[in-house]
Amino acid sequence: MSYSPDGPHQPPYRPQGQPPQPPQQPWGQPPHARQPQSTPPYGQPQVPYGQQGYERQGHEQRDQYGGYGPPYEEEPPRRPSRVRRWVIAGATVLALAGIAALVMNHFEIPPFTDKGKAVSFGGSNGKGNGKAAANSKMSMPTGPAAEFKNSMTLGDGTHVAVTTVTGKKSGFTGKVWVWAPKEYDDPKFAKSGFPVMIALPGGAGYPSNYWMGTDLGLQTSISKWYSEGKSKPFILAMPVLNPGPDDKGVYWDGSDIPGQPKMGSWLTEDVPDLMRENFRTVKSRDGWAFMGSSTGGFAGLKAVLKHPDKFKAVIASGPDIVPDSSLWKGHDKEKAENNPELLAKQLIDKKGPEVYLAFQVGDSESNKKTLPDVQKFVATYGKGPIHTSLKVIPGGKHNAKTYVPNMGEGPIQFISQVMEGPVE
Repeated sequence: MSYSPDGPHQPPYRPQGQPPQPPQQPWGQPPHARQPQSTPPYGQPQVPYGQQGYERQGHEQRDQYGGYGPPYEEEPPRRPSRVRRWVIAGATVLALAGIAALVMNHFEIPPFTDKGKAVSFGGSNGKGNGKAAANSKMSMPTGPAAEFKNSMTLGDGTHVAVTTVTGKKSGFTGKVWVWAPKEYDDPKFAKSGFPVMIALPGGAGYPSNYWMGTDLGLQTSISKWYSEGKSKPFILAMPVLNPGPDDKGVYWDGSDIPGQPKMGSWLTEDVPDLMRENFRTVKSRDGWAFMGSSTGGFAGLKAVLKHPDKFKAVIASGPDIVPDSSLWKGHDKEKAENNPELLAKQLIDKKGPEVYLAFQVGDSESNKKTLPDVQKFVATYGKGPIHTSLKVIPGGKHNAKTYVPNMGEGPIQFISQVMEGPVE
């Protein structure tokens, strides 16, 4: 049917007997691309022959003869394949799970942390693995077993664990963190006693002991130094130094100050007792040492000079040399009994026993008196039974991050060469 603007639809004229003819196809267009033709509505201009269907949304292409070529056809966007969608979904889930695990581990939320789990050292935890021979240099754990909870796990699988102790000698209740090197659990050393180092912090030293954290690297450094032949494989005991914070400038000098918690007895009796009860240790003083920085260095230095029968060595980093707590007021006699200078003089006069004092001080300490005071002490008392070494750290400041790496450059070797362990 054709459309006539002047009247009704009429069939097109054809000579009689002639069959209907299909519509003609524009030149150059393949048969399969033919489209049915229709007459445009009245009043609408017709598209010139040869351009039908070639104009679309303003996309036109001219061929080399100036005519209109085939239009630019935009392909519809592809939907991602099913495999790709699964890959994207899986990666998203894994990323979210990883972020959740990191958050839960940071905030110590089980099961992404083993903090708080019970820890046993050497499979004994105070119960012992039999008795040592009468002539043995080592001591088996005597018990009772303390309840150690994991504080953190190191990369080599060792643990820093914590327990709360009420000291039988001091009466003070406080926390002690402990760490044992991986050799302690090695079957090769199952019947060996290990040396113990009591590590004391500076500053408040309460309610924690900063040596227990892995950021300073004390534990990993000891393992490294032992593998290098520089150090003994020390077990670390890291107790609180003070019975409370020093927010008012009050501290206890690691001493039994009259009328105050007995922090001297805590450090030199209760903490060593805890270690003997729960670890294979060295019987003699040859397996016992202190280390500390600042006020902790003072407390360790004083402990070795006051109890040379129990402890053989100390690494004192940036220490005070004399007691200076305000709590000593009115107790001059007791203060003198805890003065390292006077204790050193008494030890020299008694001609022993021998002790080994390793000092290290930065030449940029905040207290400009620290280095000259230590130098004076070494020059005055470094004789007879008192063996000393002094490492001056170029550019070193008054902080643990200065002291730990430099311990491996002299101080740890100085004390390790005169100590024992592991021993059977």
